[in-house]
Amino acid sequence: GFPTQPGRPTDDTLDMLSFQRLDVYQRAIEFLALVTEIVQDVPRGHAERSDQLLRAAESIVRNIGEGAGRWSKADCSNHYKIARGEAMEAAASLDIMRLRGLLAAERYDRGIKLLEAVVAMLTKMF
Repeated sequence: GFPTQPGRPTDDTLDMLSFQRLDVYQRAIEFLALVTEIVQDVPRGHAERSDQLLRAAESIVRNIGEGAGRWSKADCSNHYKIARGEAMEAAASLDIMRLRGLLAAERYDRGIKLLEAVVAMLTKMF
């Protein structure tokens, strides 16, 4: 065969990054994509609210990935707990944005459904 090139996935790399195939990770990515759409449509003057929601959504994704990369169960669980807390924060941010009239009902409902799934899966993981 051909020698592997730096940056190209190998069978070992694909196994190491298997967390990307986890349902919880996929739902978190889906939520982040929704949040990206939401913040693009938020009117000027609400940057702080948008930023808070985006940071929480990104943190969910990052902590799932980091938790999957930890060796000890306790360390792994800690990151999944952080991701769960960030999901709760994101839900509260959606509530605030909805209350302030910055979020359409269908986007709110979709976001909450995704977060409910993420929280349920993360709760089983620690």
